Amino acid sequence: MSRSNHRFGVIVWLMTGPFDASLLASHDMFRIGKDEFCVEGTAVNWILLREGRDLTLIDAGYPGDVAALEASIAEIGHRPEDVRAVLVTHAHVDHVGALNHLHERYGTPALMHPDEVPNATGERHESATPTDVAKRAWRPAVARWSLRITRAGATQHPVVAHAAAFAADGPLDLPGRPVPVHVPGHTSGSTAYLLPEAGAVATGDALVTGHPLLRRPGPQLLPSFFDHDPDRAVAALDVIGRLDADLVLPGHGDPWRGDLALAATRAARLDR
Repeated sequence: MSRSNHRFGVIVWLMTGPFDASLLASHDMFRIGKDEFCVEGTAVNWILLREGRDLTLIDAGYPGDVAALEASIAEIGHRPEDVRAVLVTHAHVDHVGALNHLHERYGTPALMHPDEVPNATGERHESATPTDVAKRAWRPAVARWSLRITRAGATQHPVVAHAAAFAADGPLDLPGRPVPVHVPGHTSGSTAYLLPEAGAVATGDALVTGHPLLRRPGPQLLPSFFDHDPDRAVAALDVIGRLDADLVLPGHGDPWRGDLALAATRAARLDR
């Protein structure tokens, strides 16, 4: 697993009109295996799985990450048109930001657990409120993070009208053959994706390894106010811990390799 030896950046200077923070796009990329890549955008990750000329994208960053997401696809020698589908771990704004762009421009479908579709289409809202974050904004790191994600579109509420549920249980017929694993708690339809060929699991926000609101690195849960059902979020760690994988590709933080069962047990015991 290696991080690319450069940080890709695009800076656009506007001579007239207000500055649009979405035009400032950057990403860091971890190469997990031959055909698996974990990309960090605006304090959130997305994952690319490659099979020949076809790609699967897991999650889609903030609305302001669209340019960075397309740049990460280009960096591995592909085009957005190569993405066969976007798999969504959960429908919070930092994970669905590019879905409408990809669908409107390239016809890319967005797939998720049936229980998550209402969150994506706007029929239901299971997310932390701005007040929850504001209560903690006295910490400088949190204040900086809040400003950064606001510029990336954190206050938006994208309605993903084309959101659709998985067609079947088991491995999906997509590059990487990802296997959906329902891990409710963070949201009702929160889903991890087991990647058997890579020995990895994309955990979304069901298990993370870093975040400005966390005081320690390593596998753990986000603060409980982020979860729709904190008790179920803790219980979901037992499901994650039983998966046949030793590499965590989280929604926030760096990839982590180790004993997944031990990591899940420790995460469940940490004070939130």
